[in-house]
Amino acid sequence: MFEVKSISIEDKNYPKLLKKIQNPPKILYFLGEIKSQENCFAIVGTRKCTNYGKEIAYQISADLAEAGLTIVSGFAPGIDTIAHKATIERGKRTIAVLGTGLDEKAIYPKSNLKLIDKILENGGCLISEFEPGTHGTKYTFPQRNRIISGLSFGVLVVEARMGSGSLITANYAKEQGRKIFAVPGSVFSQTSKGCHFLIKKGAKLVESAKDILEELGIEKAKLREKEIKGKTPEENLILEVLKEGALDIEKIIEKTKLSPSKVASLLSILEIEGKIKNLGGGIYAIGNR
Repeated sequence: MFEVKSISIEDKNYPKLLKKIQNPPKILYFLGEIKSQENCFAIVGTRKCTNYGKEIAYQISADLAEAGLTIVSGFAPGIDTIAHKATIERGKRTIAVLGTGLDEKAIYPKSNLKLIDKILENGGCLISEFEPGTHGTKYTFPQRNRIISGLSFGVLVVEARMGSGSLITANYAKEQGRKIFAVPGSVFSQTSKGCHFLIKKGAKLVESAKDILEELGIEKAKLREKEIKGKTPEENLILEVLKEGALDIEKIIEKTKLSPSKVASLLSILEIEGKIKNLGGGIYAIGNR
């Protein structure tokens, strides 16, 4: 199904930033287009993310992609998948670094097989140092994390538990001299413990893509900040409650006091118009802000 290509570290098209790390892969296997030089930024996080994590990951990924950065992540469920999806939904390039071979039988997770075509359609790339046929193990995924950070100018951790793979990526980033960023969360949330640990250790606290762009010295990018308005009072009511943060459909019904059928209908209309985004599992957030 997939045409897996390979490139040697001696090849002129091998990513220059990755070549500079300690122990770079001698051979890279890839799908799509690989580039020797581009402005990459990594966004990683937990597989079991909160609604808050989904929303901020989507927003920052989309905004950084709009600003001209290639978004790199690990293709895993959760934050990684959201980062890839947010980027391709803006028609931008994203790079997925896998801890398995790139053949259909080995790729993990299988739930993301359809995402591959969309990544490639938008000029993106899938990369692995593992030969086709290599299945993932508890060693291959942490090992690939050095490639995620190695390709990138910086790494943002959105949500992470202590001891998670995202902290391994952040540690590689530190060793490689990359900038480290982290999104703060509730002090009661286990999925934010890793981010707070990184912030205490010197990672830059991030509330929006603007914080990252300023730290990277990217001034040319102007993020879209327009107020999203509905066409009816009911649509505006839904948009108002979503400005407080992502909500599931039951919460939207509760806060707006509209009927379930009315809310379902309006959510469909607002999503089609791009004013809101379905983050999965019936959870909605403001779409373009």
